[in-house]
Amino acid sequence: MKQNQIRFVVLLGAISIIGSIVVQGYFLQKSWTLKEKELHQTITIGLRQVAEKMCKLNHTAIPLDNPVKKLSSNYYVVEVNSVIDANILEYYLKSEFARLNLSTDYEYAIYDCNTNTMVYGNYITANGNVTAKPSVNLPKYSAYLYYFGIHFPSIRSTVAGDMAIWFFFTSILILSVIFFVYTIFIILHQKRLSELQKDFINNMTHEFKTPISSINISADVIMQPGIILDPERLRVYGSVIKQENERLNMQVEKVLQIARVEKYGFELKKEQVDLNALIETVAENFDTNSERMATIRLKLDPRAGSIEADVLHLTNIFHNLLDNARKYSGEKPEIKIETSIDKNRVRVHVQDNGPGIPMEFRKKVFQKFFRVPSGNIHEVKGFGLGLYYVKNICEAHRWDIRLDNNVGGGAHFILEIRKKQ
Repeated sequence: MKQNQIRFVVLLGAISIIGSIVVQGYFLQKSWTLKEKELHQTITIGLRQVAEKMCKLNHTAIPLDNPVKKLSSNYYVVEVNSVIDANILEYYLKSEFARLNLSTDYEYAIYDCNTNTMVYGNYITANGNVTAKPSVNLPKYSAYLYYFGIHFPSIRSTVAGDMAIWFFFTSILILSVIFFVYTIFIILHQKRLSELQKDFINNMTHEFKTPISSINISADVIMQPGIILDPERLRVYGSVIKQENERLNMQVEKVLQIARVEKYGFELKKEQVDLNALIETVAENFDTNSERMATIRLKLDPRAGSIEADVLHLTNIFHNLLDNARKYSGEKPEIKIETSIDKNRVRVHVQDNGPGIPMEFRKKVFQKFFRVPSGNIHEVKGFGLGLYYVKNICEAHRWDIRLDNNVGGGAHFILEIRKKQ
């Protein structure tokens, strides 16, 4: 899938998701408001019926205005124009709420004009049971003389219960959004893998093309009729074939090694290794088979001592770091290797004199197949597996490796090795 197509799909999906969320949010809010209004009307009807029954029982006139006054979202006061019997009030409340199918917790209190206080009644649960739940301090209302107050502590839960179907559909929408985002993530991830695969094939083709061409030319020379009369020339072209064949074999082995590691993991054969001695050996043998010599400067702390590591893999770590430094160090590579001690850690610094690695690529250098864009430096070769291999070896040893900021230029890799206590 092309980049423009992916952008179009992401943009179209984002617009659809945002539109769906806005519409769902709008209707959810409207539905909540409607349910609250319906519940308020039901409560008002029920309380008005209770007030009329109390007035009729006490043979008093029903208030001309609406006797039910809503003081807050969950607190009402009801005027009755006569002294209130708590038992009768509670009976009327239960019967009216049951008739209206109003299932919610509530508590009531009766105003006592003699003491100017709210006398607490009972706390009634949604199923009609009376509990000893402590009361809140229900406020008084100065406009009425004979009235009772009723408080609904779980009114929002009641509204939410009536909107269960809305919350169900909202959950489905959220799951759809999560699925879409995850799908986009998978698409982008697959696209990245496809690009990595393409780059790997291009790099591999480039790496194999030169030795294959050299082998082909050498084979053509060896096949000439008179070549047998010139043994020195035959030996030279035979050595070219041998050298290029080893180069091909090394490249293939590197790819196969990474494949084996990813499938089966590492089998580390740890032993005590003299770190400084190993670094000196690797530095001494590094340029023996290379056409491009590098100046390697060592500054090794004698306190580094020995560490527990797999000698083969540790040697490969240093070889890959040196090879990477030489590739990106310009015409005259200069590499500095330094060891230092920090408490129970040994730090190995590998620094080159190249242009360095830009900030936007520093988090990617350890990814498989990733190669830092080299601009006009077309002679830089490789599959982008070296630092990926180094990172995996370090993780297998429980070591840390990072690319540090180098003020003076060049790449600066720091390997931290925890010494056994």
